[in-house]
Amino acid sequence: MDLQLNGKVALVTGSSRGLGYATALQLASEGARVVINGRDKDSLEAAAQQIRTQTHAEVLALPGDVTDPELPGRLVRQITGTWQGLDILITNAGGPRPGAFEKFTDEDWAQAVDLSFLSHVRLIRAAIPALRKSSAASVLTITSYSVKQPIPNLVLSNSIRAATVGLTKTLAMELGQDGIRFNSILPGWTRTERVQKLMKARAETNGTTIEEEIQKQSAESPLGRMATPEEFANAAVFLVSPAAAYITGVMLTVEGGMYKGTL
Repeated sequence: MDLQLNGKVALVTGSSRGLGYATALQLASEGARVVINGRDKDSLEAAAQQIRTQTHAEVLALPGDVTDPELPGRLVRQITGTWQGLDILITNAGGPRPGAFEKFTDEDWAQAVDLSFLSHVRLIRAAIPALRKSSAASVLTITSYSVKQPIPNLVLSNSIRAATVGLTKTLAMELGQDGIRFNSILPGWTRTERVQKLMKARAETNGTTIEEEIQKQSAESPLGRMATPEEFANAAVFLVSPAAAYITGVMLTVEGGMYKGTL
């Protein structure tokens, strides 16, 4: 299938590694011009070079912290100044730290809101004027299947990511008339650096090993394993592509059957 991504300009935040990197790599493989973003300049440039080497695509590396309120506007100005447009926005950020409810202060909650909700709000708000000019505008927010099935010891993520799903669905209704599609992917357990850290925290709590915790979590999937970042990226790239032009307002779980609900 031709995803019709050749020459499209895509911004993927939080993309020096993990789900964001895998998605940026797949977009580049499909011919898109890709902008990647992350906090560490050296890691980001290394990721950009890896994508260039593997795909021969045009890749722009723009460092910055998505919790910085000034970053979204700066990113959009740099992108439109370089490539005169923006077609695809994928908003991705690291998740809040694990812990039980009584452990967290108001400051912890505020920081989590900034990272896992307001980062999406600000990026989308900054990108809308450029996206309105695109003939294939698409926004994808990356959240978690925890918005449908809460994950133990992740109260910050379980609570705050649900707001991003509400935002995404609302904007699909509000801005569809402008030709901008909005969808969200709710990934499950995927073999990323963040999941490795979460498994390490579980292992320390339970007196087990990281691999034992990974095996226990994997057993919750009928497939008996976690996803790879590449499997997530395949779904993400299809959703933002013109090949999915009539799909909007969808909250897609990519979790290997770990979510046990019917809706």
